[in-house]
Formats: sequence, structure tokens, C-alpha cells
Amino acid sequence: MSRRVRRKLARKGKVVSPIYTETEDEDLGLKREGDVDWTSLPDDTVIQLFSCLNYRDRASLSSTCRTWRFLGKSPCLWNSLDLRAHKCDAAMASSLSPRCVNLQKLRFRGAESADAVIHLQARNLREISGDYCRKITDATLSVIVARHAALESLQLGPDFCERISSDAVKAIAFCCPKLKKLRLSGIRDVHGDAINALAKHCQNLTDVGFIDCLNVDEMALGNVVSVRFLSVSGTSNMKWGVVSDLWHKLPNLAGLDVSRTDIGPNAVSRLLSSSGSLRVLCALNCPVIEEYASFPINKNKGKLVLALFTDIFKGIDLLFLDATNKGKNVFLDWRNVKNKDKNLDEIMIWVEWILSHTLLRIAESNQQGLDNFWLKQGAALLLSLMQSSQEDVQERAATGLATFVVIDDESANVDRGRAEAVMQDGGIRLLLDLAKSWREGLQSEAAKAIANLSVNTNVAKAVAEEGGINILAGLARSMNRLVAEEAAGGLWNLSVGEEHKGAIAEAGGVKALVDLIFKWSTGGDGVLERAAGALANLAADDKCSTEVAVAGGVHALVMLARNCKFEGVQEQAARALANLAAHGDSNSNNAAIGQEAGALEALVQLTRSPHEGVRQEAAGALWNLSFDDRNREAIAAAGGVEALVALAQSCSNASPGLQERAAGALWGLSVSEANSVAIGREGGVAPLIALARSEAEDVHETAAGALWNLAFNPGNALHIVEEGGVPALVHLCSSSVSKMARFMAALALAYMFDGRMDEFALIGASSESSSKSVNLDGARRMALKHIEAFVLTFSDPQAFAAAAASSAPAALSQVTEGARIQEAGHLRCSGAEIGRFVAMLRNPSSILKACAAFALLQFTIPGGRHAMHHASLMQNAGAARVLRAAAAAATAPLEAKIFARIVLRNLEHHHMEPSL
Repeated sequence: MSRRVRRKLARKGKVVSPIYTETEDEDLGLKREGDVDWTSLPDDTVIQLFSCLNYRDRASLSSTCRTWRFLGKSPCLWNSLDLRAHKCDAAMASSLSPRCVNLQKLRFRGAESADAVIHLQARNLREISGDYCRKITDATLSVIVARHAALESLQLGPDFCERISSDAVKAIAFCCPKLKKLRLSGIRDVHGDAINALAKHCQNLTDVGFIDCLNVDEMALGNVVSVRFLSVSGTSNMKWGVVSDLWHKLPNLAGLDVSRTDIGPNAVSRLLSSSGSLRVLCALNCPVIEEYASFPINKNKGKLVLALFTDIFKGIDLLFLDATNKGKNVFLDWRNVKNKDKNLDEIMIWVEWILSHTLLRIAESNQQGLDNFWLKQGAALLLSLMQSSQEDVQERAATGLATFVVIDDESANVDRGRAEAVMQDGGIRLLLDLAKSWREGLQSEAAKAIANLSVNTNVAKAVAEEGGINILAGLARSMNRLVAEEAAGGLWNLSVGEEHKGAIAEAGGVKALVDLIFKWSTGGDGVLERAAGALANLAADDKCSTEVAVAGGVHALVMLARNCKFEGVQEQAARALANLAAHGDSNSNNAAIGQEAGALEALVQLTRSPHEGVRQEAAGALWNLSFDDRNREAIAAAGGVEALVALAQSCSNASPGLQERAAGALWGLSVSEANSVAIGREGGVAPLIALARSEAEDVHETAAGALWNLAFNPGNALHIVEEGGVPALVHLCSSSVSKMARFMAALALAYMFDGRMDEFALIGASSESSSKSVNLDGARRMALKHIEAFVLTFSDPQAFAAAAASSAPAALSQVTEGARIQEAGHLRCSGAEIGRFVAMLRNPSSILKACAAFALLQFTIPGGRHAMHHASLMQNAGAARVLRAAAAAATAPLEAKIFARIVLRNLEHHHMEPSL
């Protein structure tokens, strides 16, 4: 089963919240003795309860009664607001404004939400953090800062702020004199006048980050004397000579981040030796320094350099006076210290943020040659940071874990060593605990990490054992689309393992996934693709496929196939329908899909998709659905013959998977004589012959099966000869690795040369056929020669000699085992086909007699899926008398005699032999 891992997701969509009817307090009276009267809880208890809920649940509870509505507006519950999961426009912001009077911390996502910030009327805001800021303009940012003069922290990133310039930086300086922290990512140019304005007007500014910028004025940064922590990580075109000359003079500079830049060892050495205040210099992923990894960067006592080639845990431990080689526990021990050192705490908080940001950026770049770093300390660092008290650090660390394990997005390839390193360091339990947080941002990122890690089967097992399936199934019910999307992704990857399918169903995962499709039927392509992908995997299991149907999955998936335009959703919906339809012998899903309005038409339409994956899965679904008699005719009525012939004609250079399913769908449709004729009339013979020449074993089987069905009709048989099909079938019959392909190629050739095609050619019923000249005699000789050779490959001389000399069951059983083609037991023949093979036992050609007896042997071997059905048809065709005659014929070849005797024994086994 396929699976997807996404490194970074586009976030868009609207959250739909449930509507609750407000009731009076007295309506909540006790119904039964012993019930809890929640309205009698003390106010401070209710407020504490509310503080543990997300905004949506808080609002839902607030709507239940007047008292709780009043308490839900308590200012202490609205100190912070995270709008990232919501599509926040001006109207929504205005509706929230009465509760935002005392709002101090705001997180938002995207330009539309940024435009709406001013409508919150939260003039007391202290902190603003925004991401996905590519479309935010100078004008928007200038208005935001002008309305929030009390702002102390402004962070925009980590994606690039492409439309923000130095003009907006100057506006920040003029409007926010209380600013302490400013971190901006991806600005093209940060000019000196903007930085000087910050130095002049924001004299409390201690934390500055111009990250991933193109040009930053180094000299002007030397004027920001208040700065304690400075990051230019990922910034290009830095003049390191100017930096080393000026920045060491910054009197308060304690932390400097130059990660992912081209800084050299000389600049690093000078900064460390010349700065009296510098404690930490972070230089992760700096290629120039790494070329000179042997230079003594830690010779300056009390000053720490963090680089990929240094022991980061040990280095951080040296910041503490009581350094005791805490190893990987250094962050945990610091967080648990009772007597805090304020200066050291500020440094550690900054180091956590810088490390989380830089490690994520390094993981996103997917650089080669970093395996040693990730395995020895990178994974452990991310796990340590995931336990930070800073929510954004926790989120970024979880995202880093989700990202660094993926080494190929397209193939969903996860590095085994990295994934298991996370597992061995206790990362699965940490991630699951994070996923249970009430903070939806943490839920989303933790679920994403669990999903990606679960591509590894060992990690998937650990996730299941730690109770992760129940957690993910619960998150899949979230009203937050981002959370539900990542949870569905986790269930998708876990459902690849057969051992997890039942557990997902037991946890209510099937119903949750189906509900997701209805909940986000529009505007949620990511969640729809993941939900459909998980259902596709689950539908491959017989029991789970029934649960999918009971939960409304057929209707949901057909709705996606009909209405969704995103190719990822279309592909997974078609794959899910294909898997649901694959259990025709054990449940009614196949017929149910065919009866769902528009299902077959939608799948036929998807075979014309420009995306190969969609075409492949749609053809696969039609193939499986064609096993149902009603569906087969309905597919043809919906234009399926024309669409699938066109698909077969266009896929000569496509993937083997698409070729197999295109030929397979035509094979399924061609079971019907009318469809078989229509396929020949639409030009389906030539592309099937081309597919029969494929190098892929699976394509051999489906192409041979389709040609076998088509060859039953003499007109099609003549088309096959005219289109050069005999050499192609002969090649399959003699050379294919697949026994089934060889078998069906031999049967197709037998149909073509049992005499019926000759009669058709003589009558000249087809004007198209008369336009091509073919040497039927030469083709017949070639075909019969290779049919004979094929049958003889299943004829052990010793076993046949023993069977000829004895009528003992053991002798015949030995021949049967040597002749058995296991997969042939799955073939189901019609009465006309069985009758034709019975008639072939009377054919003058001894080769065709042997081939017919061999075919009937395969169709009646006890234990075959349709053996009883075939035995019944043979009874109706009077086969026993013909078989006895063939077994006793003096002129018949030995193979025909022995195979006929075995078929008679098989009929006896099925109690189908009539009394004569």
C-alpha cells in the first residue's frame, strides 16, 4: 500500500465550529439523583477548567448557560490567542474584539489574518508572532505596529517575508519604543537607516534576529548597543571583516548566531577573543568553519561555540558553574534547577530557540553527509527541545523530528537509523504526550512527527504499543483541520501494517476518517487525501472494508471521486474504492459501489485524468468492479470501453502499474461477449498486443487474460492475427516468467486456431479483416508448436509413464501436482467457455485435445475457488462422456489421455459425474 510523507504543508481552510443553543441556568437542573451539577462549581474552578481547553471548546462550554458565558469572558482566559488554525478575517476579528481588551500575546498565520489583527482592538498586545508571511506587506505591518505601541516582541517567520522592506522596519522603530525582541525572516535588504532607527528609538531592544535575509547592514548593527542576543542565521552577503571589527564592541552581546552562513574561522576567533561579554556563538552548518574543524574554537575559557562538529550537550554543560557532564540531560536539569540564575536563564532560553530554528532549517535542506550528526546528537537535541517550556520551541522541535527522518518526499523514504534513534531515546512517548496537549499547535506538529516516523515498521509497532493509535484516532476527530490532517496522516502510515488495521478500527479510526471527509469536503485537500489514503489501506482488509462501508465510506469516497479536483485526493479515493471492491466473494461492497449514484461514471472519467496515479487507481477500481455482472455492463454503458481502450492506447510508455490495471480492466469487461466485441471494434486489440510485449510479469498476465477473452470471439481472433498478435502470444507462452501468463496465452492461441476463426475468415464477415492479408496456415503452425511445448513443460515423463501403467490414485495425484498452476484456480469460466474446451477435446488436432484437457484440469482441481462451479458447468455440457472418449482414444496423445482421466477424477470428487 502506498503512503505519503510531507515535509512541509500548505495551511489553508476554514474551521467549522459546532453551534450550541444557549440555555438558562435553571434548565441544567438535576435529572436524576446522583448526577453532578456542574453549574454549582466555584467560579475559580470553572475558570481553571476553561484554561485547560482550546478556544473552540471554551466557547462551546461558555454557550451552555449564562454563568459560564460570563466566566468564559474572564480576562485571565484571554491573555493569549492562537489563530493559526483559523481563517481569521476582519469579521471574525471584530467578533472576538470584546474579549481581547486584555490580550497580550497573539499568534496568527497568513496575510489575511495579519490584515485582521487591527480589528481585534487589542491595544495592550505585548507579543505578536506570525508565520506564512510571504504576502504580508509594508503597509499591513506598519498599521499593525502603529496600533500596538505597547508591543515588546514581534516575530515573523520562519518563511520569508518577501514583501517587507526596511521601510516597515523603520515603522516598527518609530511606533514600538518598548520593543525588546524583533525577529524577522527573509527580508531582502535591511538598510542602515532602519537599523539605526531601531537603535535610537527602541532602547530596550535586547534580542534581534534578521534571519535568512539577503543583505543586512553590519555596521549599523554595531550601533544597537542594547542588544544581548543577535542572530543573522542564514543571511547572505555578510562582510565578516566588518563584523569582527565592530560587533565585539557591543557591550551587552551575550549570544551571537551565525549559523548557515559563510563565516570563517578568523572572524569567529576574533569575536571570541575580543568580546568581553560574548558567552555563546552558534555556528551550526557553516561550511567554511567545518572545513577547518580542527582549529581551536574553544580555547577562550567561558565562551562556547556550537557547531556540527562539537559536542553541543557537553558545551552547554560548561555554561554552568557546577558542570558535571550531564550529557543529554543538560536541558532537563537546567529546567529543574530551583535557584535560577537570571542571566543564564536568558541565555538558555535563547539557545533553545536558536537551536530549534536552526535544526529545523538544516533538516528542511536535507543535506547529505549529516547522518553522523543526526544520529549522535541531532535527534537527542530535538527531543530535549521538545520538552522546553517555550511552546514555539516545542513545535519547531517536533516539526524538526518530522522532517529530518524523511530523506525523499516523493517516495516517502524514511531513514531507518534516524527513525530508530528517535525511538531509542524515548521519543515516541514524548511525542505522544505532546499530542495529548490541549494546545492544538503542539497536537498538530506532534501528530506530524508520529506520522512520518511511523513509516518505519519498528517505530509504527512502538507507536501502537504505546497507545498511539487511540491518540491519533482521537485527534482525527478534532475540529481543528490542521490537527485532524496530521492525525489522519498518522493513521494512513500506520494502516500500512496489517497488524495495525484491526486496532485502528477498534479505536474508532474508520468512523473518524469517514467523518473527516464529510467535515472537510471542501477546502481541505490535505486532510481529504490523508483520510482517503488511510481508508484505502484499511479497505484492503476484509473485515475493515466492511466497517468502512458501514460507516458511510462508500458514499464519502464516491463523493470525493466525483467532486474533488485535487489529484492526490482523486488518486486515494479511487484506490480506496478499488480496495473496497476487491472483496466481492466475502461482502457486498463491490455491488454497493456500483449502485452508488455517479460512482462508475466518476471512475471512468478519472481514467482520462492528466495524472498517471489517478488513471492507474481509477483503472484498478474499474477492474475490481467489473467482477460484478451488473457493474460490468454499467461500466460499459458509462463509456468504460472507449475510455479504457483509449487508456491502453496511451500507456505504452507508462509505468507497469498503469499498464497492468488498464489491461486488467479490459480483461474484466471482456468477460461479457458484447463488451468483448465492443473492445475489438474500438481498437482495443492492438494496444493489448503491445502490452503483452511488456517486460513486466504482472502486465503479461492481464494482457494475456484480456486477449484470451477477446479471442473467444472469432472476429476478434482474426483481428489479433492481423495485428501481429500471434508472435506476441507465442513469446508469452514460451518465455514469460509468469505461469499464468503462459497459460492464458496458450488458451488464447487455442481459441484462435480451433477452427472457428477459419470459418469466420472464409465467410468474410469483416470488411476490415478483408483489407489485411495474413498467412493463417503459418500462424497456425507457429501457435500449435508453442501450445504443445507449453503443455509438455507440465508433463513429467516418469510420472506420466506411471500413470499410464496404473490406475492408482497416487499416480494421478503425482501428475496433478506437477501440472498444477496455483493461480489458475482463481479463474472463473462461463458455460460457453467450458463448452468450448469440451468441444476442443473432439478437435482433430491432438495438440488442441491435450491443451483442452490441461485447461479443464486446472479449472476443476479440488480446492480451486471456482472448481465446483466449473464442475457443474461441465455436467451441463455432457463433459464426462467426452472425457471418457478422450481418455480411451487410441490416437490421442498420452498427455490428453492422462489429463482427461484426472479431470474425470476431479468431477467424481465434486460428485458431479452423471450415471450413464
